[in-house]
Amino acid sequence: MASPRLRLAVLLVVLIAAAVAGAVAGAPGPERIREAVQAGGPAAPIAFVALYVLVVALMVPATPVTLAGGALFGTALGFALSLTGATLGATLAFLLGRRLGREQVERIAGPRVRELDARLARRGFVAVLVVRLVPVFPYGLVSYSAGLTRVRAWAYVPATLLGTIPAALAWSAVGGESARPGSPAFLAALAGLAALLGGGALLARRLRSR
Repeated sequence: MASPRLRLAVLLVVLIAAAVAGAVAGAPGPERIREAVQAGGPAAPIAFVALYVLVVALMVPATPVTLAGGALFGTALGFALSLTGATLGATLAFLLGRRLGREQVERIAGPRVRELDARLARRGFVAVLVVRLVPVFPYGLVSYSAGLTRVRAWAYVPATLLGTIPAALAWSAVGGESARPGSPAFLAALAGLAALLGGGALLARRLRSR
C-alpha cells in the first residue's frame, strides 16, 4: 500500500463495490443505518473506531467518517469515537513511521516529508500541536513523518489529541445535526465549522509566508 495510486485504486474499488451492492440490494436509508448501529450494541462503536484507525493509517481523508460518526451516534458520542479513532490511528502511523524508516515513509507520504521533518524536530509538543491545529499538512503525512523525528511519543500523543479536538468536534456537530438542517443547532454547527476552517486557512497562509 506504499503507492498513493494503489491506495486510491483500492479505495475506488471498495466504493464501486459498495455502490453496486447498494444498487442490487437496495441502499439502506439513514434510519435503517441508525437502527443497525443501535442493534449492534457495543460492537458498533468499536467497529467505528477500528474503521477510523484504518482510514488514518492508510492516509485516506477522514472527514467523511467524522461526519458519519456524528450522524450515526450523535454529536457527543460521535465526537468521542472520532477523537479516539483519530488519535489511535495517528499513533499507529507514528509508530509505523519510526519502524519503517525514512525511505519507506517517503514512499508512503511523498516528497514533503523532509520539510515537515525539519518543522517537527524543533519544538516537539508545540510543533505537533500547531500542525494539527493548522491545516498546513495532511493529517496522515504528519503522523508518519513525526515518527522520523526526535519527537517523543509522550509528547506526540497528547499534542495530537489536543490538536484534533476542534476539527473532530466541529465535523461531528455538523453530522449530528444534519437530520435537522434548518435548526439553530445545525446553523450554529455550520458557523463553528466555518470559523474553524477560515481561521485555520488564515493561520496556514501566515505560516507558509514565514
